[in-house]
Amino acid sequence: MFLSRTQVIVALAAVGLALFVLDLVRRRKLSEEYSLLWVLATVVVAVLGFSTPLLRTITRALGILYEGSTVFAVGLAFATAGLLYLSVKMSRISFENHALTREVAFLRLAVQELRGDAAAARDRGNA
Repeated sequence: MFLSRTQVIVALAAVGLALFVLDLVRRRKLSEEYSLLWVLATVVVAVLGFSTPLLRTITRALGILYEGSTVFAVGLAFATAGLLYLSVKMSRISFENHALTREVAFLRLAVQELRGDAAAARDRGNA
């Protein structure tokens, strides 16, 4: 089985990315939730990079002319799906942030009203 230079580069890059992701998880800079997706994607790309018959089969099935393009198409599909997932997550966090900000404002107003009532009661008691 002969591997082209592109396959070797892609496979080694995928292995390097997997090791980098694992290091980020170890240093607690990436949560396990996202690391599983990254490790899965790098394993898929590495398998495609090292397995020429599988890569050719998928390339023919998709109607792509060059095997290297299949690997990059898989990576692009993963990146697009990842960006969409992160956009949905950021939107949800933004809505939650707005709700929390509103709630803190109402609580701050209630505290100020209670302090105002207490100060007014003290003033009435002193007079």
